[in-house]
Amino acid sequence: MWPWGHLAAGYLVYSVVVHLGFRRRPDRWGTVALAFGTQFPDIVDKPLAWSFGLIPNGRSLAHSLLTAVLVIVTLNLLFRRYDARSVATAFGIGYLVHLFTDAIYPLMAGEYDRIGFLAWPLVPPVEYATEPSFSAHLQGLSLTSFVAVESGLALLVFLLWIGDGRPGLGVLVAVPRWVRGRLGA
Repeated sequence: MWPWGHLAAGYLVYSVVVHLGFRRRPDRWGTVALAFGTQFPDIVDKPLAWSFGLIPNGRSLAHSLLTAVLVIVTLNLLFRRYDARSVATAFGIGYLVHLFTDAIYPLMAGEYDRIGFLAWPLVPPVEYATEPSFSAHLQGLSLTSFVAVESGLALLVFLLWIGDGRPGLGVLVAVPRWVRGRLGA
């Protein structure tokens, strides 16, 4: 799945959980943490595999449920100390949705051996046909039905995010200002 698909699916799940479970709209810090969580496995695995060759492929270490559970439990324990478990929970939702959305296409195709990344390193790494590089993956981007569905979902979820009050936008706008202020620019 492409980054916008992970983000859209993650925000959709997060918004539904927050609305139904807590009877409120998603908040800014939770939404930022959710967005980071939806990208986290790729931020870790792709460079470690494709740029540095430290792990077998772009879906191994951070795409493993073993790692996910360890990271999510650790963050919940850490953020509990700061009374911010909702931020850790939002990150965890994003992280788990990323793993599920990476597994959904192989599951739909009946290619169960291609979801072995969820149990890495307990099972051997999945062998992928695509060259392990950022450029090869970008060159493979085409308007297939899956990409169209992901893009359509992203558009619909973008409208949901606007309806939720655009949570997290203020944080993303404030960060560059804060950095410029620290650098004296």
